[in-house]
Amino acid sequence: MTYRRAVIPALVGGLLFTLLLWWAGASAQALQLRGSTSVFDVDSVNELRRWLMPWSYDSSVALPSDGSADAGTGVGGATRYADLYSTAMQIRFVAVFAFFLAGTLLLLRRIPPTRGRTPATLLALWAWAPVSATLAVTVSAPWLIASRPHSSYLILTQLAGVIASVGPVPVFVGLLTALLTVLVARVCGKGAEPLPRRDVPARPARLAASVGTAVVALSLVVLSYQSAAAWIQTTFSGAGLLSEPGDLLRQWLLLGAWAGPSTGPLGHWLLYRAVDGLLLAVVWWSLRLLPGLLTRTTVPAMAVGTVCATVLGLFASQILHMAIDDTAAVWGPVHMFSGLGSGVPAALTFGVTAGLAALATLRLAGDREPLPSSVVPA
Repeated sequence: MTYRRAVIPALVGGLLFTLLLWWAGASAQALQLRGSTSVFDVDSVNELRRWLMPWSYDSSVALPSDGSADAGTGVGGATRYADLYSTAMQIRFVAVFAFFLAGTLLLLRRIPPTRGRTPATLLALWAWAPVSATLAVTVSAPWLIASRPHSSYLILTQLAGVIASVGPVPVFVGLLTALLTVLVARVCGKGAEPLPRRDVPARPARLAASVGTAVVALSLVVLSYQSAAAWIQTTFSGAGLLSEPGDLLRQWLLLGAWAGPSTGPLGHWLLYRAVDGLLLAVVWWSLRLLPGLLTRTTVPAMAVGTVCATVLGLFASQILHMAIDDTAAVWGPVHMFSGLGSGVPAALTFGVTAGLAALATLRLAGDREPLPSSVVPA
């Protein structure tokens, strides 16, 4: 699919994704009404509010309600805090539109929803939604942190907390957006020249998938192990504004918690390991199919495609976690989905690295990108 055909569905998807996130944030005020606890229990209301707050324009999210924001500064100081928060949210929504638009353009260009690629396009766009939301939250985080009183303390720790607050809302919104985007892309793609799928040799494809999966396993098995994660978080010490980068590194490098649960029967531990195995299996199978799905195996396409494959593996593992988790009976059914979409920063970091490693392995193993027909000698 050419960029000219892909730009319309990408714009539609970007606008829909941004508007749905804005609507979700605006809905957070409804949870503060007196009758909200009669529909949901108190724990579910608090959990839903936590999901929606990263996308709410309500400045009370950032400013405390006890008046400490304007201590020593007066009303003008409180206004400046509120203005900084509004600026942060404006940057966040502009960034989420830009990131989703850019990724969607690339994915529709390299994985057009034609000739058996439609399910892959749908899944890739769905996985890209929380990635774009995480990037947007990260870009806007400095303004959000500055809008808080006492924001000069533990900046990197606060930054890690802001990034971790994205929540599962982009996952649900992204699924609806991906469905509509693929539908519009199929309409815009009618009449275009068909692009056949490449026949990638099995051995290079399997070897590349194995190398890429090994890179992702480095985060899942090694760095996410309890003792290794604790070392990452506590190895930095000292004084000053940058005294605790461990929290930020832990947020960006860990896909999960490999050692949990630390107590319990062996069968429960094996269930948790099966969740990790499912994640790696989804990543390997996606990387095995990715070179054949792409119209051209370029560096950006492999990097973004592997990021989406890693996020899909996260989705699969987190859904399986929901099936074996028994906390819903204690904290309410909403709490069951609270972990959905976590680990996206690590998936972005190691997904890009795994995609580059898989592409290099694919080239070294003998698979070469065919030349366009316009430059093939007669």
